[in-house]
Amino acid sequence: MVGRLDTGIDVLDRKLDGGLPPGCIVAYAAEAASQSELLLYELTAARGTLYLSTERSDDAVRHAIESSPSAVGSPTVRHVTSDTPIEEATRLIGALPDGANLIIDTMDVLERCDTDEYIAFCNDLKSQMLETGSIAVLHCLKGNAPENRSRTFHAADAVFDLRTEIAGTELENHLTVPKFRGGSQPTDAIKLELTEEVAIDTSRDIA
Repeated sequence: MVGRLDTGIDVLDRKLDGGLPPGCIVAYAAEAASQSELLLYELTAARGTLYLSTERSDDAVRHAIESSPSAVGSPTVRHVTSDTPIEEATRLIGALPDGANLIIDTMDVLERCDTDEYIAFCNDLKSQMLETGSIAVLHCLKGNAPENRSRTFHAADAVFDLRTEIAGTELENHLTVPKFRGGSQPTDAIKLELTEEVAIDTSRDIA
């Protein structure tokens, strides 16, 4: 679709009619024990990326990205470390260039802040994405979710839900898109292979 920004992950772009609309905010929910970061790393190959880490150090994130076996970019990595994480994240996001990616990994630290402050942050984030024509991907860990998680899902234009299950002796990863304001919503689960790169897993498909 004209005007969309590709994610750099072919299987996703095909399902999303070419990618995500500029200004889109994506909430990406996954288990902490999954390989969910691999998708985040691969997103950095599509365009310039600001990667905000709220838990791991910037050195740890850079090392993980550089060690990733899939195609990745060279994102600007910043560790949000202050006692006022929303204020620091807002300051860093304010320098985002036009047509960039923003990744926040994870949202849990910000979601534990005051509700009114967090809602204001979400509104400001949307305005910044629209102004710069950028895409934001918010990594949300499942299990013991912070109280403001529902506000994240409400503010997001799209929700990606990654589920990792054991099928026999194999791990299977399925990505669903229960919410997508940007156009036609994919109705079927996408079976992904999260090993060396994000790809469609066809090993158990029946032709």
